Amino acid sequence: MQLARVVGNVVTTRKDENLAAVTLLILQPIAPDGTDMGRTLVAVDAAGAGVGERVFFVRGKEASFPFHPVEVPTDAGVVGIVDHWSLT
Repeated sequence: MQLARVVGNVVTTRKDENLAAVTLLILQPIAPDGTDMGRTLVAVDAAGAGVGERVFFVRGKEASFPFHPVEVPTDAGVVGIVDHWSLT
């Protein structure tokens, strides 16, 4: 899992039917200290996150698991909203 900040929404006029009613978010991956890290990406949202929230996401086939039995065509998915974290 990786940390990210939600920086935007994706609005589409047409998309794969397996993505019907699935929200697409633009994520900025962040380091554990909260600084931006890497390039932005688009991810499906299984947690109900919004712009400005910090989330954790997964990549690969696991990104589609929260939508089972529908096979969502994705390689990145938000699986949780982060309330707080600390470095120890």
